[in-house]
Amino acid sequence: MMRKERALISESHIFNVIFVVRGSKVILDSDLAELYGVETRRLNEQVRRNIEKFPEDFMFQLTNDEFQNLKSQIATSSSKWGGRRKLPLVFTEHGALQAANVLNSSQANKMSVFIVRAFIRLREMVLTNEKLARKVAQLERRVSDHDEVLIDLVHEIRKLIEAPNAGVQKKKLGFINSVQNEKRRTNGFTRTRAK
Repeated sequence: MMRKERALISESHIFNVIFVVRGSKVILDSDLAELYGVETRRLNEQVRRNIEKFPEDFMFQLTNDEFQNLKSQIATSSSKWGGRRKLPLVFTEHGALQAANVLNSSQANKMSVFIVRAFIRLREMVLTNEKLARKVAQLERRVSDHDEVLIDLVHEIRKLIEAPNAGVQKKKLGFINSVQNEKRRTNGFTRTRAK
């Protein structure tokens, strides 16, 4: 029986109904009611009858701005939102589990296990992403340190490649024969010797 329920509700479906509101991962009352196999009205009735079991970190009501923002993010048909007279309640991981307890239905109790597992999986994914982000930051620091060293190295190589005293004419190196040497000393005039 457990396998059949898993086939009906996939983990990705549960991921799709979990949103971040006020920095907490939450599920809308209508989505939770659907997962638990009850009407949203019945879920909310049971929650209000047992309100002492739902502190602020388990469940809270959305503000109008939060609700409008969430509706724009979800972009679903208006039929899902059309019959609402009150702003929706949202449940954290602990609130979803507590809601299953107050509903006291076998489907709610079974589905709460899947929902808690989905929340745990999301938390693991966040931790993995944080570790990955830290490693990328470390790599960026290392690369930037290497970049500075490489830039210094390139500057030193350029200094070696550039010709020192580029505009100054260098003396020629090598041997000069005596006729050329004599011409050079006399500025091209040859002397004749008297005999």
